[in-house]
Amino acid sequence: MNSNMPADAEAANAAPNTFDDLGLSADTLRAVHEGGYNTPTPIQAAAIPEVLKGRDILGIAQTGTGKTAAFVLPMIDILTAGRTRARMPRTLILEPTRELAAQVAEAFEKYGKYQKLTKALLIGGVSFGDQDALLARGVDVLIATPGRLLDHFERGKLLLTGVQVMVVDEADRMLDMGFIPDIERIFKLTPFTRQTLFFSATMPPEITRLTEQFLSSPKRIEVAKPATAAITIEQRIIPLPAGDPRTRRAALRAVMTSANVRNGIVFCNRKTDVDVVALSLKRHGFNASPIHGDLEQSLRTKTLDRFRSGDLQFLIASDVAARGLDIPDVSHVFNYEPPRTPDDYVHRIGRTGRAGKQGASFTLCAPSDRKSLEAIEKLTGKPIEIATIEGVPSEAIGDPSDRGGRGRRAEELKHEHSRRLAAKKQRFQKRDPERPQASTEALAPAAAAAKPEAQGERPQRSRSPRYPREKTPAPLAPHAKDAPGFGDNAPAFLKRK
Repeated sequence: MNSNMPADAEAANAAPNTFDDLGLSADTLRAVHEGGYNTPTPIQAAAIPEVLKGRDILGIAQTGTGKTAAFVLPMIDILTAGRTRARMPRTLILEPTRELAAQVAEAFEKYGKYQKLTKALLIGGVSFGDQDALLARGVDVLIATPGRLLDHFERGKLLLTGVQVMVVDEADRMLDMGFIPDIERIFKLTPFTRQTLFFSATMPPEITRLTEQFLSSPKRIEVAKPATAAITIEQRIIPLPAGDPRTRRAALRAVMTSANVRNGIVFCNRKTDVDVVALSLKRHGFNASPIHGDLEQSLRTKTLDRFRSGDLQFLIASDVAARGLDIPDVSHVFNYEPPRTPDDYVHRIGRTGRAGKQGASFTLCAPSDRKSLEAIEKLTGKPIEIATIEGVPSEAIGDPSDRGGRGRRAEELKHEHSRRLAAKKQRFQKRDPERPQASTEALAPAAAAAKPEAQGERPQRSRSPRYPREKTPAPLAPHAKDAPGFGDNAPAFLKRK
């Protein structure tokens, strides 16, 4: 689809109106007010009227700016007209993670409670059968991750030709997770007449190409400078003497103990580190649990619910929890090490200091993390203050052979290889219990013959006892004499003498 991007991007930083001025229906406004909201955020004030007009939207906003309600509220009003058809959803919302998809589904439940809208949530870790049943009845709103959506489509359980509004949320995270080819395919499966709402915190070249290809004259709404940290977050760097895992874990415990922490999220770059750090903290008496993409969906949901309710104090997470999750009251964020990209740093620490509340972030930095720290400070535009905390190791305490996730992975592979060899040997021995003993006996004559050979004598060949030759025929079974072809009934040339 050809797109003419407007040159003048709307800043949307003007003082927002009340929700009553945005053109929403009375039922939707009633649900919004009952939720305790009266004043929209800048992106909500700028986007909602344009969505109701039927325009494509390109929203550039970092996490925590309220963009979920910016597309959920007008979509509820749009869906009040029309009816559903089997296997043909009327609107489609794509999210990069299961947690974000579930969060959007909760928003529809909250704000659409006075409209009779149906919805389906297509995410991994949930039965295909239950999801198929919902699609067969027809839904107004389909909320999905790209992979599970295409799974249903390829199984013939879903048609996208009836999509009127399509939302792509957290597009730059989609890019990081490798979903862009899936997004392009999904775009091509939907009608070109659809209305498209596209949201991203940053605009890398690949995302820009996607918007130019599939959006039609979109209204560009940019609510804040991309990748800027909130001023309510107190940022600190904790210098380390070395980057080995034992030193990092000891420093993390010291920081978590010294700070006045009500609750906190610890971010790790690798899933293996998430599990190891969570286990280490538990052993030292911390109320902590891991969450990352390899865990079962039911366990991830339960862990998030415990953290939101206050039953769990520390959430040890990979970047699956870094963006968009609605965890409104987090006092501290801890970076086990600097993230791989500066943008991820801003999104991680954005879990705290939300809605005007004060928050704090601590990042553990070893000498090997210097380049990552410089990139973060370049992006944020200011140096991050260094903090000295009692209990942080002044010297490396880790085993030199312990290289963190990569070293542990190599050790795991080594043990796995040994386990497989042992299992293979056990299978062979089970098939032929005499084989190991026969092999040992077969080597004995050769060893005995080695001495004469050294003296110039020709060694005698010895027959391996592994497969001894039969000298006498084995006796026939008692019933075999009466069987056809055996005993007295056998042909003459087969009869034994």
